[in-house]
Amino acid sequence: MGSRVHSKVDFKDGFSGTGITDSDYRIRIGKEGAAPYDLLLMSLASCLYATFLDILKKKKVEIVSTEIELSGEKREEIPTTLKLCQIKIRVCGVDASYRSSLEKSFELATKYCSVYKTISSVADIFWEIDFA
Repeated sequence: MGSRVHSKVDFKDGFSGTGITDSDYRIRIGKEGAAPYDLLLMSLASCLYATFLDILKKKKVEIVSTEIELSGEKREEIPTTLKLCQIKIRVCGVDASYRSSLEKSFELATKYCSVYKTISSVADIFWEIDFA
């Protein structure tokens, strides 16, 4: 049996809600918070980054910080799933000798990230990595 995942969202006053995790972390959702596709793209970024970090840990490579910027284009037909997703990764504080290894590690992360695999079943995903 797989790992259990759980969250709760309480909605009030139309599309205005609060997402609550089991650890009681809260995020505003809706008209005064994140929209569904905002959450989807943030989920993709966080899953990819966690997977990327796991791979780097095994390689004993450390990075200072990373910025991941995502944008998407939805289909016009219903259901309006993503048809295109662009990911820009900026890795900071890395020795130039590790750059090739980091690119390969991120490519490997796209193969193991479950959220990436889920979204890539409906959308074309393109990514690029840059170093600062």
